[in-house]
This record gives sequence, C-alpha cells and structure tokens, in this order.
Amino acid sequence: MRCWADAAENSHQHLGPVNVYMANVDTELAIQFKMGDRKAFSMLVDLYQKPIFNTVYRIMHNPEDAADITQIAFVKAYERIDSYDPSYRFFNWLYKIAVNEAINMINRRKRRQDFEYDPPKKLATPDEDYALTEMSSILHSALATMTFDHRTVIVLKHLLLLSYSDIAGILEIPEKTVKSRLFTARHALKQQLVQQGYSG
Repeated sequence: MRCWADAAENSHQHLGPVNVYMANVDTELAIQFKMGDRKAFSMLVDLYQKPIFNTVYRIMHNPEDAADITQIAFVKAYERIDSYDPSYRFFNWLYKIAVNEAINMINRRKRRQDFEYDPPKKLATPDEDYALTEMSSILHSALATMTFDHRTVIVLKHLLLLSYSDIAGILEIPEKTVKSRLFTARHALKQQLVQQGYSG
C-alpha cells in the first residue's frame, strides 16, 4: 500500500468540483474495477488520492491523521466496491467514506461531538505546505477554532465547491440541515476572522 502523504507531497492541485467529464471517467473506472480490473482501481487512486488527502487534512489539521484516513478510505473503497452504485458519482461515494472515517477517528478519541484541539503551529515537514496553498494563514487559524461539524461543511462547500445535495449525501443529513449548519458555520467563521483582524 502506498504512502498517500508522500504521493501527494508535490501536488498543488486545485480542489474544485469534479466536472462532468471527470465524473463520467471515474464512474467508468469504478465499473471496470467491479468487473475485476485492478488497474482501474489504481487509476482511481491516482486520480483522487491527492484531493482526498488535502480535504481530510483541512478537516483534521493533522497530516498524520490525514494520511491514515486517506489510506483507510481507499482500502474500504476497494473492499466495498460491490456496494458502489454507478448511478451516483464515484467521488461522492469516496468522499463520504473519507469523511466518515474522520468522524470515526474523532469519536474514538473523544465521546463528545465537538472536536477541540490545539492545531499544529507548523506542518510536519516543509514539503507539506502544499496543503495550505489555497488557504491564508488567517483562514487556517480561524477554521482550527471551529467545531468539527462546522469546519467540515465549510470545507465541503467553499473549498471543494460541492452542492448542498452532494454535501447532504456525504454527511448523511438532510439538505435543510446542511444549509442551517452552513449558515451557523459562516457566522462563526466571520466572527473568528474579525477577531483575528481580518476585515477583507
């Protein structure tokens, strides 16, 4: 099994939404893998290991946790490929697995819903600064003060640019809950940015 953090080290990949063409490609690859083509799964790993690692890092704020969760997510996707429904986007299914693994890791550490922690003052190695290429240091700090639920919807909506329906599917909550949670999260983020002196 490859090291996802090492594989992602040199990436400055934009984490915007997967376009229709890419969605069709990964669905076809998933179908091929379900039919026994292991090379198709390797291609899916190459396609999504960097976005998954970066997404989980932005949620967990810990590169070791992000690497572990990314590896677990791909292992589970491999093991559960028979349960994948090709009528849905593969990347949504994979993100759902990764986010659920992040939640599971947090729940194993603390029994309360909100995850409070001291964010690392610097990344584990200088090479890992790619994980912050689209985030200012002020925004990074502000996100680190937020609850896991609020931080997650901000990342999925404003950094990955996913739709409300996609987020609802990944988090397994109603769209109205996504919108409500995002409203509260935006307000909390704005307050944190103001407190840190950002007014732009």
